[in-house]
Amino acid sequence: MKHARAIVWFFPASILLLSCSQPPQDSAPPPPAASTNDGRPKGDGSPPPYAVVRVFYGSDRNVVTNSSRRVAYGSERAEVSYGTCEVSIPRDHRMGELESPSIWKLEFREDPEKHVVLLRISPQEKMGFFADLGAHIKASRDKKAFVFIHGYNVTFEDAARRTAQISYDLGFEGAPVFYSWPSQGTFEGYPVDETNIEWTQANLKLFLEDFLNKTDAESIYLIAHSMGNRALTRAFATLVAQEPQARKKFRELILTAPDIDAAVFKRDIAPQLLEAETSVTLYASSADKALAASKRFHGYPRAGDAGDNIVLVAGIDTIDATAVDTSFLGHSYFAESSSVLADIYHLMREGTHPSKRLGLSPVTTPSGQYWVIKK
Repeated sequence: MKHARAIVWFFPASILLLSCSQPPQDSAPPPPAASTNDGRPKGDGSPPPYAVVRVFYGSDRNVVTNSSRRVAYGSERAEVSYGTCEVSIPRDHRMGELESPSIWKLEFREDPEKHVVLLRISPQEKMGFFADLGAHIKASRDKKAFVFIHGYNVTFEDAARRTAQISYDLGFEGAPVFYSWPSQGTFEGYPVDETNIEWTQANLKLFLEDFLNKTDAESIYLIAHSMGNRALTRAFATLVAQEPQARKKFRELILTAPDIDAAVFKRDIAPQLLEAETSVTLYASSADKALAASKRFHGYPRAGDAGDNIVLVAGIDTIDATAVDTSFLGHSYFAESSSVLADIYHLMREGTHPSKRLGLSPVTTPSGQYWVIKK
């Protein structure tokens, strides 16, 4: 979910007025950051004061032409399209920040030297896309890739920027990929987003299937945020049921702040995920105001809730991220908190159990065990 200074969240039966500010930084030491590409050289041959991260995408949004007659993507449904994006990361980038222009700093336009900016969208035909993606994966150690599925109230542009920021902050060595479904990119668009995330499940499943069959990826990490978890969990379960041999290639499902009915997750979704024999990590928080609003709207706890509602399922590692410092909404901690990013870094790089990862404390309850991220 992106930031705003004044947020009005419209539901059919209720209105939630929230205010949020820029997230403070955590005190936990960050993992090493690296760019997948250097910035384009200046005319004198010296590199500019920003890095350029190239990310791959699949999207079932409609193609539109912006004011500069360049390809862009809207919020309507369409056939799946493919391509790459180039995103700038300023050299003084702070881990977890998605730097944007601020009127408080008298910044009225994007500057790649100061901000995370979508510089370029390069559409590709399907065959060319997977050939390009496959070559990038093949050149990486362990043939790695991650696929990020964003949540509600996210534009294509912000999905690209977030993917690049995650890749940069994690120092990811493989191919960063995102799948962008037709979110309305507005707070009042929640009901439409709920409809579209259900519609996109079949397209996402086919995208992941092509990903498996058209590349040599051996270590695939699937990361979903908020409402995006609804499409990912269903698409993944269907895919591995149809292609059991694919299970070996998926290293981890990382479910962050899932906006899914908690009871439905435990009864219907979790058993399907566990059948795939792929490691599953669920990040939750009781300070997530967006999920608290979703709970009031739907009438039942969400799988991303912590506290008394924390979801505990044998075989799924649940991480309570309530203690981390993040934005007022507390919903995007997975990418804004250096503590959470550090945990994801070690999870993806080493595949270690929570009991062996620094910064986590175990909590044992009658219902099972989970881990808490320390401040």
